[in-house]
Amino acid sequence: MDGVIFGLFALSAVFFFGMFHYIFALYRPGIYPPKNILKKRAGFLGMSGLVTFLIGVLLTVMT
Repeated sequence: MDGVIFGLFALSAVFFFGMFHYIFALYRPGIYPPKNILKKRAGFLGMSGLVTFLIGVLLTVMT
């Protein structure tokens, strides 16, 4: 079970790093894809990271 919990925390960290990557890409000039697509991707990765983090916390507290 510890491996699953670690995997969830690692996956949430990857999602958060991806979110920050897209957020920082918003501030670069002359970017492609357009900013609205980058915002959607950052939002999706942020919410996915939050969900996996909360599942990992719940599993940690329950064990």
